[in-house]
Amino acid sequence: MITIRCCVIDDEPLAAQLIAAYIEKTPFMELVGVYSSAQDAIKPILDENIDVVFLDINMPQLNGIEFAKIVPSRSRVIFTTAYDNYAIQGFKVNALDYLMKPISYEEFVGAANKALQWAELSRQASAQADNREYIIVKSEYKLIQIAVNDILYIEGLKDYVKIYLEKEQKCIMTLMSMKVLERHLPMSKFLRVHRSYIVNTSKIKVVERNRIVFGSQYIPVSESYKQAFADYISTHSIAPAIIHDDEN
Repeated sequence: MITIRCCVIDDEPLAAQLIAAYIEKTPFMELVGVYSSAQDAIKPILDENIDVVFLDINMPQLNGIEFAKIVPSRSRVIFTTAYDNYAIQGFKVNALDYLMKPISYEEFVGAANKALQWAELSRQASAQADNREYIIVKSEYKLIQIAVNDILYIEGLKDYVKIYLEKEQKCIMTLMSMKVLERHLPMSKFLRVHRSYIVNTSKIKVVERNRIVFGSQYIPVSESYKQAFADYISTHSIAPAIIHDDEN
């Protein structure tokens, strides 16, 4: 059976403990961590291959809706909140479910089963994506087939993405979210380095002060994705990585 790796983010200790207990009670779920703020959870989610984030919405500094937008595409969110007025926003960020506090175990199991179905489909899709050589996107009323190995990097612009290709001056723009496109790219070849950028790691030639250099274009590595990028550098480098604390 698939094991779903989970974490809980909630600034209310009792609410967090309840969801954590539910996770530990559910056979196909594994509790990786409990965090009182979204900031504390960013690094573990990026490092620990978290599948599902049980996420409160009304939290100080960085609320759940905003945090859900930077959760990597390999992870999904189940909102746990006392407020029903965020439901539409919750589903706009592709949440698996929206649970209203107080949450019974029966309600939790319903959401957990949705997570299990998603995990099974996601792992099948990931296996297919790792072997994918081409993707087909719609752009300007045309369907365009793109060789995955020709992609340099991808830039997200709200509801659109721009796909920049090697040896092509003009990018391809398509109506699609970054998360959707990311799920269809081989994870072994592509890395998200910023909320707005995904890069083809095989095309990286120069890294300068937390920026990936593609000709005259500089791709920033943001704080949220810095550790994942540093891990990539360290596993491929024969020299010490230079990862600065400042951001551009």
